[in-house]
Amino acid sequence: MSESVRGAPGPAAGAGAPPLIGITTYQEPARWGVWVREAALLPAPYARSVERAGGVPVLLPPGATLRGVDALVERLDGIVLAGGGDLDPDLYGAARHYETGPPQPQRDRFELALVRAIVAADLPFLAICRGMQALNVARGGTLIQHLPEAVGHKGHAPETGIVGSHPVRISPTSLVGKILGEHADVPAYHHQAVARLGKGLTAVAWAEDQVVEAVELQGHRFGLAVQWHPEEGGDMRLFEALVAAAAGR
Repeated sequence: MSESVRGAPGPAAGAGAPPLIGITTYQEPARWGVWVREAALLPAPYARSVERAGGVPVLLPPGATLRGVDALVERLDGIVLAGGGDLDPDLYGAARHYETGPPQPQRDRFELALVRAIVAADLPFLAICRGMQALNVARGGTLIQHLPEAVGHKGHAPETGIVGSHPVRISPTSLVGKILGEHADVPAYHHQAVARLGKGLTAVAWAEDQVVEAVELQGHRFGLAVQWHPEEGGDMRLFEALVAAAAGR
């Protein structure tokens, strides 16, 4: 962990139990054994990253009631808003682009309610890819629906189904900058991004084409969102910072 966050309270700082970190999941048809059923799914690197950082991962399938969302926020110490499919453009008042994926109303409804509860409870969170987009929409922001059309290249997802990488420039005064430094090469795979920032969000990292790559929620205990996929790389510092913040909650 970087020196800037090493002093924060974390699992190794005391004798208490490691913090419980909820991770949002997909809800998709899946095959295992003789079964083909709808399932709550999560790529394994998310849970492994939380474990490597000292937390206990707790998978959160979409579909909880508002009361259930409040109960989750009361019992968990931190949240990872994971990546996934596109949000319904109707949620931010836009017509559907032909490259935008099919709607997932149950997941959209659950995650937007979860974001609002997280913010109200000042619960530490790390939002990743779709998670950053959900945060932005929940705060009244909008999205670029298809980046190759907007920026003129496919550098944010160069090969279908393969995570690529690209450099980002980070504000040195931001929390992300204090954790990672002013420059980083990040694992990335996305075709959407933030357009108009939501209320209380500040852009703190940018790709070379000026696409916003990270935002922070001002006034929140620990509210970070990145457009890239830190779980797909070897750098655990963002997860370590989240777990440290969650342990000190």
